[in-house]
Amino acid sequence: MMCLTRCSFAALALFSCGGVLHAQSGIEGTVVLTGRPMGPPPASHYGLNAGQVAASPKQLAVVYLEVPGAKKSPPAKPLLMVQSGYQFAPGVLAVQTGTQVVFPNNDSDYHNVFSFSKTKRFDLGRFRKDETPPALTFDKAGVVRLYCEIHQHMRGVILVLDTPHFAITDADGRYRLSGLPAGTWQLKAWLDEKTTIMQDVTVTPGKTLRVDFAGVRTASTR
Repeated sequence: MMCLTRCSFAALALFSCGGVLHAQSGIEGTVVLTGRPMGPPPASHYGLNAGQVAASPKQLAVVYLEVPGAKKSPPAKPLLMVQSGYQFAPGVLAVQTGTQVVFPNNDSDYHNVFSFSKTKRFDLGRFRKDETPPALTFDKAGVVRLYCEIHQHMRGVILVLDTPHFAITDADGRYRLSGLPAGTWQLKAWLDEKTTIMQDVTVTPGKTLRVDFAGVRTASTR
């Protein structure tokens, strides 16, 4: 009886700890990236030396699953799009509609972040390191292209999505989505405003689906 009891508790613990992991449904894979920098080289007339300017961020992809009606509460705290090393960091930020974003300046000079994008048109004006402007709410899905009025080489992107299921690839194009609802949905890989790759996928409870976005796209379940 003692052995059975102990075995039962062990099985319960295994189910409680490991079962949750096995119940997670996900998608992982890679996206082929171009490796292009997001912005041009900085202009020499800024008076900045090479050590002050960070390398222009490279193109990354945003992979997201479109699940009609899927919503989560936006983050309680605003997300950050920092100006650091006279570049936007991160270069690509993905957010769910309703999310707030702030634009702190970590450089010793003024910045002036603005966007003419239809999704979110704004101009924060010039602000110094100790003058972080108020948070902006991104309440409409779409692409927001970011620029600095002072430093014309600076480029950034905020991709606003109506789904909570998204991930930004790493520099090698790898991504992972987890905690996904079961069903057949559309998976998209956004590279830029002209390039979005789409593929229908079927998410199975407790399974991780592999989807690679390349010249020949593949999908396998394990």
